[in-house]
Amino acid sequence: MKKILTLLIAVVMCMSVLAGCGAAKVNLGDVMSDINTKNSLTLKELSSVDDLNTYYSIDTADVKQFAAEIDSNSNAPTEIILVEAVDSAAADRVEKALTARYNSIYSIYSSYSADKLDMVKACKVTKDGNFVSLIVADKAPSMLDTYYESVQK
Repeated sequence: MKKILTLLIAVVMCMSVLAGCGAAKVNLGDVMSDINTKNSLTLKELSSVDDLNTYYSIDTADVKQFAAEIDSNSNAPTEIILVEAVDSAAADRVEKALTARYNSIYSIYSSYSADKLDMVKACKVTKDGNFVSLIVADKAPSMLDTYYESVQK
């Protein structure tokens, strides 16, 4: 009887630990605000999920939430796209779309500006569970750290 009770308690404890997984809600708008504050950015906000479809060919049905800002000035590529997909399959599709955009930026700057190409090389698309990001900016590594602090809690 003691073994059954011990096993039952162990199962309940495991379930309570797992119940906490994913409980923390990440507000990507707050993450974007934090990135902007830490890096003194003033970018154009993409306010509609339809904008993600227009600029990045991301299916609106794949998006649970997002925050996206781009540089309206064409002197340097600055794009910060943070997406929480509805599920892992959707996250894969979002990652594919953002990777296509990154490759396009890379291609443009490889024939246009060696200075900016070095900056683009330091940037990347990331996927962590259902969260996908594309950060192309001068301070991308520190912005990515800020992003990870929020989504990897």
